[in-house]
Amino acid sequence: MIFSIFVILIIIQRLAELVIAKRNECWMKKQGAQEFGQSHYSFIVSVHSLFFVSYIAEVFFFHKGLSGAWPILLLLFVITQAGRIWALTSLGPYWNTKIIVLADAEIIKKGPYRFLKHPNYIIVAAEFIIIPLLFQAYITAAIFTILNLIILAIRIPAEEQALNELADYEASFPRALSFLKILKKV
Repeated sequence: MIFSIFVILIIIQRLAELVIAKRNECWMKKQGAQEFGQSHYSFIVSVHSLFFVSYIAEVFFFHKGLSGAWPILLLLFVITQAGRIWALTSLGPYWNTKIIVLADAEIIKKGPYRFLKHPNYIIVAAEFIIIPLLFQAYITAAIFTILNLIILAIRIPAEEQALNELADYEASFPRALSFLKILKKV
């Protein structure tokens, strides 16, 4: 019962985010924004969708229950959600699940973007670990963490290239940490 409620709440949150992303996409395109990275977007959607299928299947098939470390994991989950909201609201109408860039738009450098280039990707990477671990779905955590890292290795360079093409992106973040640089150190 707790698992079902938890998963339903996350899915509702993700669907609400897709509605916001679509609204932002329409607004940006009306302003003349261009879309990039269409070739890998379906892979991102597939991985994120299959994450939930795998998570639900693993918990039900293997009769997994709440982790003994659930208070810590739940706290980490709440922290990631706060970070997610902070990142998304900092970008405002510029946030999207797709790479959509408005030429010569001012680069957002507020909220978590003061410190990191791609804070939401770090949050999603943490979620791909924390969410499954909450109900001991270790296979889902391992497989989808790896798949997400593969996605990010494609997505982040494509996004940065698009932002550099149409805006002064790299110059806006001379000292900000890059998620890819963090991954390369690990």
